[in-house]
Amino acid sequence: MIWINSPAGLLRQSRAIPTRPGPIMNSSVTPSRQRAGSLYESIGGHTGVTVLVENFYQRVLQDPALAQFFKHTSMDRLHRMQVEFFAVALDGPTTYGGTAISHAHQGLKITLPDFQRFVQHLFDTLSDFDLSEDERYSIVQRINKYANEITGAPGGY
Repeated sequence: MIWINSPAGLLRQSRAIPTRPGPIMNSSVTPSRQRAGSLYESIGGHTGVTVLVENFYQRVLQDPALAQFFKHTSMDRLHRMQVEFFAVALDGPTTYGGTAISHAHQGLKITLPDFQRFVQHLFDTLSDFDLSEDERYSIVQRINKYANEITGAPGGY
């Protein structure tokens, strides 16, 4: 565990959550926010999640250290599954019908540093959206819950 400063004060976070905000990126697409309460609505609903997944994987695939994990992956299928996954993780009105996380990543030998790079790209991508810093950290924290299933690490953080 690490401690980070946030607008809400000192917070205990898992190792994989970025410890500093990513740079603010200029984006030509910033989905409008649907203010109702869930992170799914805050990011822009289905349209926002779809844009998030597209922009996020553009960054991930441009990273040579991470692109190797996707060389034998159907990107169309991955995109569909990731839209479902993120929608569910952000309390959207859908269910995840994809492969179990641990099974999907089995044998890929993804290390915690690999996962941290992945999460940093997510955090940076979230800077393109009209979200508060707390909302960005909350989204990353929800994805970070799957670190052990993705890396094959036993037990908790």
